[in-house]
Amino acid sequence: PPWYKAGDMERAQSKIGPGSYGKYRLLSRIASGGMAEVWLARSSSIGGFEKLLAIKRMHPHFGKNANLVSLFIEEAKLSVALNHPNIVQIFDFGQADGEYFIAMEYVEGLDLATVAVRARDKGAPLPVGVSAYIIRQVLEGLAYAHGDKRGRRPSIIHRDVSPHNVLVSFEGLVKLSDFGIAKAADDFAREQPGEVVGKSAYISPEQA
Repeated sequence: PPWYKAGDMERAQSKIGPGSYGKYRLLSRIASGGMAEVWLARSSSIGGFEKLLAIKRMHPHFGKNANLVSLFIEEAKLSVALNHPNIVQIFDFGQADGEYFIAMEYVEGLDLATVAVRARDKGAPLPVGVSAYIIRQVLEGLAYAHGDKRGRRPSIIHRDVSPHNVLVSFEGLVKLSDFGIAKAADDFAREQPGEVVGKSAYISPEQA
């Protein structure tokens, strides 16, 4: 596609990571945010079995902040219950080298914000059909996260649906990621009045 830069993955995987991290091996840093960073990692087992995954780990200087640690743990607890083709799957949660981490599905592709910027720079806007397809897949994931009528799992509100958190694989799969500020619907009664989270450009009208 015109928005794909040849060598994206090759450049990322050529960077030398810090090596072993608990039972995983970090290969290269994929992204870094305010509270955590995401690394491409490899999990190995007997018989030469290997699997690529993504490791999200808290920045070391946040490890002693009880509130941020609580948010990180809550993200893992909420996300691990979600099993849907349009949501990034969580495999593991724990500590390594004194840091909390989440091991999750690795999506080989780009986030939607990057796709949009590349398309604009190339003067090749995403076709309407492609845009509609991506939006539909995101809504499928959100509908699943919001719970089922039988009450077998909690209703989870993402609260940060933005292009940065929508991953598009090179095979055309669309997955919603980063439930870092998600909240179970039952917990909203305990939220502080006037509290607004998420990116201001993408919050819902009632929040605005």
